Amino acid sequence: MARLPLLTVALLAAAATLASAQPPSQKQPLSPRAEASLTIAGKVITIKYSAPSVRSRQVFGDGGVISKDKTYPVWRAGANAATAFHTDADLVITGLAVPKGDYTLYVLVKPEPWQLIISKQTGQWGTSYDPAQDLGRVPMEISKPAAPVETLKYTLSSTGAAAGKLQLEWDQVVASVPFTVK
Repeated sequence: MARLPLLTVALLAAAATLASAQPPSQKQPLSPRAEASLTIAGKVITIKYSAPSVRSRQVFGDGGVISKDKTYPVWRAGANAATAFHTDADLVITGLAVPKGDYTLYVLVKPEPWQLIISKQTGQWGTSYDPAQDLGRVPMEISKPAAPVETLKYTLSSTGAAAGKLQLEWDQVVASVPFTVK
C-alpha cells in the first residue's frame, strides 16, 4: 500500500517537471500585425498594417517618433512593413480615382492638413518610399479622440450603400477620408 502514494507523488513530480520544461510562449511583438476590413456594395476593402503603441513616447511633432522615419514628413502609417491597402472595387477617395487592386498607404503629416498618399508600389518595407509611385494624395480630416489612443488603429466603416470612411487613430489624432464605391 505504501507504494501507491509513492507512485502518485512520482507521477505528479514528473508532470510538474514536464510542464516547466515547455518552451516559453512567443514574446508579443512591439507592433503586432493588425487588419481592418469592410465589405461594401459586395466588394471587400482591406488594410493590413503593424500597430505600434505610444508607450509613453511623443508620437507626432518635432522630435516625435514619426519624425525619426527616414521618409519624414511622409510616414509609413504604421510600423515595420508598409501599410497594405487592397480594394476589390474601383473607389473614389475624396475625388481621387483608385482602381481596384493593391496599394500602399502613407501619410504626409506636415504641413497641415495631413494628406493620405495612395502609392502604387507594394511589398516594400515601410521606410522605403518613392514619390514617383504615388497614385495620388488627398487631404485628411483631422480631429482629436475623446481619450488618447494607445495603439494605432485603422477602421473602415460604411456610411451608405456605396460609401464609407477610412480612419486611422493614434495618440491624440484621428485622421479620416471618405470614399465611394464606383
